[in-house]
Amino acid sequence: MKSNTKKLTYSALFLALTFILPFFTGQIPQIGSMLSPMHLPVMLCGFLCGGIWGAGIGLIAPVLRSLLFTMPPMFPVAIAMSFELAAYGLICGILYNLLNKKLSKILAVYISLVTAMLLGRVVWGCVQYLLLASAGKGFTFAAFLSGAFINAVPAIVSQLILVPAIVLLIEKVVKTSDKV
Repeated sequence: MKSNTKKLTYSALFLALTFILPFFTGQIPQIGSMLSPMHLPVMLCGFLCGGIWGAGIGLIAPVLRSLLFTMPPMFPVAIAMSFELAAYGLICGILYNLLNKKLSKILAVYISLVTAMLLGRVVWGCVQYLLLASAGKGFTFAAFLSGAFINAVPAIVSQLILVPAIVLLIEKVVKTSDKV
């Protein structure tokens, strides 16, 4: 995808999806936090539009959604999520751009995705720790493991299945439509 107009248009679509998808799980907050519906569009934006676009959408989506709909709660959730999602978008985009030229597409997608998922969760943990420490509260390593990995297993599985399939499908469709 070369055109900045296309990237802007796709990024706007992905930003809109970060607002809409949580409504499908929002009635039951436990399911919403387990599936992490805001993560998918940000990751897709990073893959399809590039790291800068993905980081920008990831950074603004949770805070803007919190301001508009009061969910997720601004402190500490939306702020920590902003940094986490920005890391996802940035890492997915940068790594995929680098690896896509050297590896098969599917391998490039999976390596980029898994790396982004790991580093994004570390970013979330660091920001969460700093935010809670500034409020005089604690954030233990057990709380980090629970929030980033144990409680996130459904989201991790869905991201590992959906993101590569959607990225490869959209790239195929875009490539085919460019030929027409």
